[in-house]
Amino acid sequence: MRRQRRPAERRSAERRPAEPRGHWFLVAIAALLMAGALLLDAYAHNVVGETQPPPADFGDSAELEQIRSGGPLVNVSGSRPLSARPRPRRVALTFDDGPDPRWTPRLLDLLREHRAKATFFVLGAHVAEHPELTRRMVAEGHEIGNHTYTHADLGAVPAWRARVEMSLTQKALAAAAGIHTRLARIPYSSGPGAAGYRQLATMRLLGDEGYLVTFTDVDTQDWSRPPVNEMVLASLARTVEGEGAVIMFHDSGGDRARTLAAVDRLLTRLEKKGYAATTLTDAVGLPTAHTAASADERVLGAVLGFAQRASFTFVEALGWFLAAAGVLTLLRLALFVALAWAHARRTRGRSTGMARWTAPPPVSVIVPAYNEAAGIEATVRSLVATDYPGPVEVVVVDDGSADETGAIAASLGLPGVRVIRQPNAGKPVALTTGIAHSGHDILVMVDGDTVFEPPTIGHLVRPLADGNVGAVSGNTKVGNRRGMIGRWQHIEYVVGFNLDRRAFDLLGCMATVPGAIGAFRREAIASAGGVSADTLAEDTDLTMAISRGGWRVVYEERARAWTEAPASLGQLWRQRYRWCYGTLQAIWKHRGAVAERRPFGRRCLGYLTLFQVILPLLAPVVDVMALYGLFVGDPLPVVAVWAGFVAVQALTGWYALRLDGERASVLWVLPLQQFVYRQLMYLVVIQSVATAVLGARLRWHTVRREGTFTLAGPPIPKPSAPRPPVPRPPAARSSAGRRRRAVTDGNAPRRRRSRP
Repeated sequence: MRRQRRPAERRSAERRPAEPRGHWFLVAIAALLMAGALLLDAYAHNVVGETQPPPADFGDSAELEQIRSGGPLVNVSGSRPLSARPRPRRVALTFDDGPDPRWTPRLLDLLREHRAKATFFVLGAHVAEHPELTRRMVAEGHEIGNHTYTHADLGAVPAWRARVEMSLTQKALAAAAGIHTRLARIPYSSGPGAAGYRQLATMRLLGDEGYLVTFTDVDTQDWSRPPVNEMVLASLARTVEGEGAVIMFHDSGGDRARTLAAVDRLLTRLEKKGYAATTLTDAVGLPTAHTAASADERVLGAVLGFAQRASFTFVEALGWFLAAAGVLTLLRLALFVALAWAHARRTRGRSTGMARWTAPPPVSVIVPAYNEAAGIEATVRSLVATDYPGPVEVVVVDDGSADETGAIAASLGLPGVRVIRQPNAGKPVALTTGIAHSGHDILVMVDGDTVFEPPTIGHLVRPLADGNVGAVSGNTKVGNRRGMIGRWQHIEYVVGFNLDRRAFDLLGCMATVPGAIGAFRREAIASAGGVSADTLAEDTDLTMAISRGGWRVVYEERARAWTEAPASLGQLWRQRYRWCYGTLQAIWKHRGAVAERRPFGRRCLGYLTLFQVILPLLAPVVDVMALYGLFVGDPLPVVAVWAGFVAVQALTGWYALRLDGERASVLWVLPLQQFVYRQLMYLVVIQSVATAVLGARLRWHTVRREGTFTLAGPPIPKPSAPRPPVPRPPAARSSAGRRRRAVTDGNAPRRRRSRP
């Protein structure tokens, strides 16, 4: 229903900006940045280390023979390979895959204790993540070599990727220690005797880049965690005749406790034999492999390191957020199911009569209607067909409809029905008009596209026999649930709305008595200041005001009303956008309730803020992380978590449907709900928050009605087996009905509808 604004309101609205659109660009940029951070973190953390044997690499050529028969340090930049060996009694201890914050500092302490130097073939991603360890290596006289950025198998990747791997590591070294290095070791390599065609191609590429390729004389294979004595004996075997040797260990990629023990014993034995443990270039008699990095390289490296560390922190924070959100969601489901069970036990066996009333009180039913020609007849007939034993008057307020709403309601000639016409002023004003013209103190409010079952008014009014109860929320059902969108909304109404209201009833924090079906004590409405037009969610605003006034607001699940839900995603967006924006307005308006002594403010506003604002705002992160896990990481955990949550939701939905006497077969659409409906809901929250933060004016959106309840008589299902009413075949409808639908299906004026 549209509310016409007074001139002062129009001037105020003109000063506010229109509905925002640019924030979607910011959302897209944020999504791209998040995706970039995830991809960078995924790329950088492909650094699992050498945890498998070197891949098989066969082949034979004169060049390979020269490499295989030469020393462990190879230069292939010229016309023929050149190699070098360590000088006698020189041992070059080399450590791959670091630096590692757990093992590298302990290894450096051990080397300092033995006054030994070593060469560390580092991974650029680890350098960028722990630059302080690289600086310590250089400061203590150790040598740095390039072991790629992510431990990529250079023989299995394109040449451009190999160059990127080496270049990124050089930039990381420039930022961390201000150096570049001329030493390189190919991941998954071993001794020169095992070199093959793939490694030859890689060596040529590295030679062209100015690198000296380093193999090893002794591969301790410490990544496979052999016995400490085995590693020590294998290393000492090269020193029997006083020869020099290059020995390979690892300081990352797993538990390196045995590596530290082996290095300690080896250095002790080498000292006794008169060997010097030194850097690789010193062992072969070459100048240091370090060169000074340029200022540009240092800046680029600093940017790279910052981006990687930021992405790591971001991904880690996302992981904690997802874990917290998952735990909160599961706890919420468990708590609400438990409370719903307790609520069902409390109400089981309760008499359906008017216990505690000395006589059934008279009831006024108020129907605010704006362009409701498609459904007003069915609504009014269902109200008149009630089996409530007390007096019932029906007040239809035609709020300046541009169609035949008022004429149709007046032409029915039903007893106890009055039609009041007024210029279009909006639903809150229409409700206020209806309250003023009603003659009773028990007020029932119903939308013009909703129908009641015969017992509904009686069930709805019964809790008001308690003088502390100020309002009663009924049970809203989706009538047009045949399509996929209708089924999704049906599940949401039963699980997301009605199951929650059972819990809110027990907790004393009912947030909304829906405009589609609610009963009020006139005194409670008066104490709340009447129906306010301050927000777009007048039902939530009124409910909160009544609760803050000290009245109890309860839920009566047997008071059923059937409503027509939006039939398309576009209409659903308009409806939920208005609901969400109005809820945000109501939360802000009643924020003072948090400081009040009553539990309503803390429970209700805290719940709404957390589960209907904060978590939906961050919900896109869940989808992005899921895609990240599917396409970048291991998809099995993602699928398992998704299946687990769907299973929990299905169990919750089954129980909620069982409580409402509904068939559980509709749950087959629940998994599909995660791919369209869920995204629509959190995008609505993003749009609503942006609109609220920017102080923009929300346009009134049209929600087109299809005339689901246009029947010859009240379309009331049996209470024992509730089901949505089935419309008549088109041929059985009157020409008046077709004319009424034509009015609403065209360029219908904009209206506003309450939530379930």
